[in-house]
Amino acid sequence: MTDGETGKVFRLAYVPGVTPAKWVNVWTERMPGVPVTLIAVSAAEVVGLLRDGGADAGFVRLPVDRDGLSVIPLYVETTVVVVPKDHAVAAAAEVAVADLTDDEVFHPLDDTIEWTVRPGLPAFTRPATTAGAVELVAAGAGLLLVPQSLARLHHRRDLTYRPMLDAPQSQVALAWPTDATTDLVEDFIGIVRGRTVNSSRGRTPASPAEKPAQRQAQKPAQNGSGRRTVPARRKRKGYRPR
Repeated sequence: MTDGETGKVFRLAYVPGVTPAKWVNVWTERMPGVPVTLIAVSAAEVVGLLRDGGADAGFVRLPVDRDGLSVIPLYVETTVVVVPKDHAVAAAAEVAVADLTDDEVFHPLDDTIEWTVRPGLPAFTRPATTAGAVELVAAGAGLLLVPQSLARLHHRRDLTYRPMLDAPQSQVALAWPTDATTDLVEDFIGIVRGRTVNSSRGRTPASPAEKPAQRQAQKPAQNGSGRRTVPARRKRKGYRPR
């Protein structure tokens, strides 16, 4: 069945650092007639996109304003500190918040990590984006704390990163407009939750009519008196009647 025959497309938004490929691959296998349109969107804009109907569902970074949205938390990411390769922090395997007391730390406007008290000293500016903050770290103007996936996304040869032992962590979730919970959204939720094709909450369960038929086929046959007919025992090899 082609897209032209179904007239359906599933629109999936995702924020930087999230890689939806594994779920999209499962979707493609199960729903070959419904292609997926991937929409890359910033963490600050993804909720507005969902509410405006610009996507059917989306991967977001918590916390978000959940008004009108259904949200399923998926996984938590390690927070890392991005530093120049020649910085003292690069010599450590792991870093604690207290280790950054004397360092200037950037706080980009698109940061989604919930901080009670931000580590280090405030940097001279708040970059608009994480990408912009990475450029400033490369220039030696300060350090940056981000989810590990974003450190990988903005990888540079002159930078490295180390895990933070006691920093808050970022959580990734699947979100969609509650009033637009379509069958396709339900299908994608099932994939993200790891349900199989024959899951009881899936849309392609075995037909109810098949199960009684299967049970009937497994019942022993009955003779005319209503008694069950037991199959004759097989004669053992080499058996001779007396």
